[in-house]
Amino acid sequence: MGITLLTPPLNVYEQMALDETLAQSAAEPVLRFYHWAAGTAVTFGYSQFWDFVRRQTPPPAVPLCRRPTGGGVVFHGQDLTFSLVFEGAQPRPKEIYAALHAAIERALEQTAALHSQRQGQVPVAAYAPAQGGNASGCFVNPVEDDLLLNGQKILGGAIRRFGQRVLYQGSLQCAGARGNPALRRAVAQGAAEFLAESWRPRAVSAQILAAARALAQSRYASAAWNEKF
Repeated sequence: MGITLLTPPLNVYEQMALDETLAQSAAEPVLRFYHWAAGTAVTFGYSQFWDFVRRQTPPPAVPLCRRPTGGGVVFHGQDLTFSLVFEGAQPRPKEIYAALHAAIERALEQTAALHSQRQGQVPVAAYAPAQGGNASGCFVNPVEDDLLLNGQKILGGAIRRFGQRVLYQGSLQCAGARGNPALRRAVAQGAAEFLAESWRPRAVSAQILAAARALAQSRYASAAWNEKF
């Protein structure tokens, strides 16, 4: 059985740090819906160039944070942001991405009456993250197996392995997503189907939270991390 992890409100640096902390230490599958501190934020993929990201995020300024995972620029305002940590049997991130998004797609239709479809019908040249030599905005150009609604991307994510554990970070972006309990249930249902697990809630421990906050200060909020490329 996996856990759905409950946290206090966290800023963008703490969100990224907590995901890494969980990926390095979790003994069981963990699904976490981000509890955001007030305000908006931007995350961008690990391999993106800082100057390019800055050009994609004009004023007014918002906090910018390099993710531990890949992908493009993601604006976090009213999106339902979540992460999933688990031991991954599938050898390739592409296979994980496709299977997880297929399960969430089914759950969105069953639980939220949201009839999305997986991307796979636009030319490969239009896919993110490669656009003109740089990773683009994650929700500007879909990649294969992203979820679309009425032709617009609504769900994308990125994956990184930490030894035997996999970290998936996702963003569901449609009207009212963050405050919609049906969408939250659908994501949880899809993740449960993907892992053949069920979920039980648990509050984050003081030890894990302290470790994540320390990592946020030492790495994720630092110029050395965010401007490294």
